Amino acid sequence: MSHFAKVLNGTVVQVIVAEQDFFDNFIDTSPGQWIKTSYNTHGNIHRGQDGNPDGGIALRGNFAGIGYLYDFVNDVFIPPKPFASWTLSSNTWLWEPPVLMPQDGNEYRWNESNLTWDQIY
Repeated sequence: MSHFAKVLNGTVVQVIVAEQDFFDNFIDTSPGQWIKTSYNTHGNIHRGQDGNPDGGIALRGNFAGIGYLYDFVNDVFIPPKPFASWTLSSNTWLWEPPVLMPQDGNEYRWNESNLTWDQIY
């Protein structure tokens, strides 16, 4: 099975799963363009069923989701920007905070007002 994202004005409005043969004969007269996306691609890395990188070829940066942007120039899907202060990585096509989250085993929530990670517990 393959996944296809419908892009309208640069934004993903629908994602479907279909056999390639079916999709090749699929007729959709509504506005937009269908673009193949890979469920196994995240952060511009192809991942296996266990979620770990498997050396496969990444397809279009990230698996598309409704509300994602499609960058026609770079041929990648970009998730919605979570916070105004975050910047887009041109390596992973994911948004990155201005301060890295602590990796100490605790859980954190981003505080946009202070541009810090607040420990949840």
